[in-house]
Amino acid sequence: MNTLLLAEVDGGGQIQQIASTFGVDWPHLAAQVISFAIVSALLYWLAYHPVLRMLEERRKQIAQGLANTEKINATLAAIETQRQEVLTAAQAEAVRLIDEARGVARRVKEQETQRALAAATKIVDKAHEAAAQEHRRMLAELRREVGQLVVKTTAAVTGKILSEGDQRRLAEETARQLT
Repeated sequence: MNTLLLAEVDGGGQIQQIASTFGVDWPHLAAQVISFAIVSALLYWLAYHPVLRMLEERRKQIAQGLANTEKINATLAAIETQRQEVLTAAQAEAVRLIDEARGVARRVKEQETQRALAAATKIVDKAHEAAAQEHRRMLAELRREVGQLVVKTTAAVTGKILSEGDQRRLAEETARQLT
């Protein structure tokens, strides 16, 4: 401790001695501190402050982007819900339309079956009618031929030529007996 006191008394203090050992010049040091303070203030106002402002704006943009993302996600969820509802409604409508189409097809099938049956009945009726007409025509032709055969046979058996009136009378009489 004595040495410390002696050093203070001798050269103006230990701090002065350390400062002179390292070559500290107090007027230059004060100028450098003032220059450093000015440069620091300028850097703060011209560089650091705008960077802080820009970072704050970026934070706001990021927050706004996150909020927009949440809104978009909510909108997408709502759209997905609507899409599901529309799909469900469309499926229900499709099932209804298919059922309706099947019903219409059934009715059309029944109608066409009825038409086909009616057409078949008409064809059968016409065929029966045509067969009946053909039968009547054939019977008439048979009567005529049988009548002619009777006339020819009678003429051949009796050996005389029959008049037109006799031939007609024999033909009619034969026709009556055939019916």
